[in-house]
Amino acid sequence: MTTLPNGTGQPSRATGPAFFPCGKSGLYDLVMGLPILVWSTGLAFLSATALHRFVKTADPTLPDAAYYVNIAMQLSVIAFLMLLGVTVVIRKPPVGRMRGMEPRISALTGTFLIMAIALFPRRELSLPLGIASTLLILTGEGFAIVILMQLRSSFSIMPEARELITSGLYRFVRHPLYLAEEVAAVGSVMQFLSAWTVMLFVLHIAFQLRRIWNEEAVLSQVFPEYNMYKVKTSQILPRIY
Repeated sequence: MTTLPNGTGQPSRATGPAFFPCGKSGLYDLVMGLPILVWSTGLAFLSATALHRFVKTADPTLPDAAYYVNIAMQLSVIAFLMLLGVTVVIRKPPVGRMRGMEPRISALTGTFLIMAIALFPRRELSLPLGIASTLLILTGEGFAIVILMQLRSSFSIMPEARELITSGLYRFVRHPLYLAEEVAAVGSVMQFLSAWTVMLFVLHIAFQLRRIWNEEAVLSQVFPEYNMYKVKTSQILPRIY
């Protein structure tokens, strides 16, 4: 997801073969964000329905720890989706974005491809592995909520420049939201584990890395100070990568 440090608030107007500045209104940006708004609110409703069904039909022999962790995980998913919808409504218009179809295809594929794992048969996990999977999803979604709150009005799925955020978790890594998403994705893949879902996950990671490359290309063009920010921070994993 796009995050931008903007110390001066004044974007560079340099253009290149893959970048152009924007001057669209907030209303235009909201209309462009309607698909993700509809998707996130619709999925939040379906998740809330699934949570209600789980509470009513949960196996009475299920240990309390597994029961409450599962509820917490599903609540975190609902909260993340609702917050995602709010950020689309309140975010600032972009001041620059990537040209062409590839950045958009990579962004959409990186965002939604991982959901295809639900098309594969679900595995019967042992209780410890089931709890581990649920905790990974809960941890990833929980951190994603915190990060979205730090992003506030600068969130974007497409490679767009809006505002620079260097506080909070962004002091340590430039793309913490990707890290949070992948932690949750690992937990989800565990529940549908097969050679096919592992290959799907690897392809998903490849598109996510391409998204990061596209986003950083835009940020470097719009915010001259972004290159200095890159020198002082890791990309995804603190002090590792």
